Amino acid sequence: MNNLNLKQAKEALKNKKISSYELTKLCLETIEKTDKKLNAFVTVTNELALKSAKNADNSIKNGVELPLLGIPIAIKDNFSAKNVRTTASSKVLDDYISPFDSTVVKKLKDAGAVILGKTNMDAWAHGSSTETSDYGPTRNPWNTNYLPGGSSGGSAASVAANQCIAAIGSETAGSIRQPASWCGVVGLKPTYGRVSRYGVVAMGSSLDSPGPITKTVEDSAQILNVLAGVDEMDATTSPLPVRNYTHELNKSIQGLKIGISDEYFIKGIDKEVEEKVKQAIKKLELLGAKIEKIKLFDPKYAIDVYTIIQRSEVSSNLARYDGIRFGNDRSSFAEEAKRRIMFGTYALSSGYYDQYYNKAQQVRTLIIEDFNKAFKKVDVIIAPTSPSLALPVGATKGESMFGELADVLVEPSSIAGLAGINIPVGFAKNDLPVGMQIIGPQFSESLVLNVANQYEINTQDEKWRNLTPSL
Repeated sequence: MNNLNLKQAKEALKNKKISSYELTKLCLETIEKTDKKLNAFVTVTNELALKSAKNADNSIKNGVELPLLGIPIAIKDNFSAKNVRTTASSKVLDDYISPFDSTVVKKLKDAGAVILGKTNMDAWAHGSSTETSDYGPTRNPWNTNYLPGGSSGGSAASVAANQCIAAIGSETAGSIRQPASWCGVVGLKPTYGRVSRYGVVAMGSSLDSPGPITKTVEDSAQILNVLAGVDEMDATTSPLPVRNYTHELNKSIQGLKIGISDEYFIKGIDKEVEEKVKQAIKKLELLGAKIEKIKLFDPKYAIDVYTIIQRSEVSSNLARYDGIRFGNDRSSFAEEAKRRIMFGTYALSSGYYDQYYNKAQQVRTLIIEDFNKAFKKVDVIIAPTSPSLALPVGATKGESMFGELADVLVEPSSIAGLAGINIPVGFAKNDLPVGMQIIGPQFSESLVLNVANQYEINTQDEKWRNLTPSL
């Protein structure tokens, strides 16, 4: 029953077909059986999870109703969780036990969720493959010779492998949508500021966006209902009211204007990726959407902007990890972190700030304005999530810009703080998943979820929907 999606698991718990304890135990057993192959988890909290599940069963027995009551969920290892090891997949924090819950973890617990453990990621979220993790790379459940993407690769792999019912990731330049694409699951990147960053190990503070990774679009909507909202502990969260995202999933897309930009079907894109995404766009057109060609900035400009801004913010954020108050000393930093610290320090240094960081922020504003202009003509923008299918293990070796190139199609919308979602649209001939992204304006989560859901429910009968990883 750990193969169930969130909605199905909630029904099974409600109808007493399974207890939270049994469901949690099944997930933990699946982790034990499969994680030697996958390496999706850094820390598994067996005792805490089973204790939480027992408490959830007592609550269910007493008629308590909570949105995620008894549901086993995995958390990316850059989210602080009280009394649980939190490493950000770096040896600097190898033995760090968090004394508090991040807002995301607190909201999940308050909603009744059972936390299974912490998932593997690129160390400090620096990368798009999990190969920079100090605990070794995660493997793709569809073919363990391939990468799951990153930095939320452990969360995406754990959902695809049915180790959990759902998981939490974070995105700075594509780190929810890109691994979701490579692992064949749904990954929702909310608008920047829609979900609190409090208690998340900061990578790029003006970019980081926590969000759910799930088996279905509706599952993502349900979790966003729990996570979204203003937080007094995070001044960057928006005071805009939270909508009921599950109530707006079944609206017709008749007349919806979908923007397609040739700039996002870049030179060198995998032909099967391009083919599957165009087939999915045609499906939405058959459902009544209107396809309109638009012109957006070439996404390559986002690489330069992101590289400078992200490295600059990394150099500031990682300065606190000196080994004096907590964690190990700076000799424990791996090569990728050192490179980013040095690059960012240089970009922010006297005499270079205006030349690099300030210039990057100016171009960032132009990218935001370019999207705003496009959204005056269309409702959403659709494009491939990644220019390639999942790549083989070892693909990042010697490639210092691998992450930026792998995320080239999702970086612009992350830089602009937009809402976006990845949904699976089929498989390539080598049985690796293909993903498509739907991008909307800021705080348009209801819109992008609805469009994604319309595609999902109208392709349920297609054969590829029945495929599962064989581990």
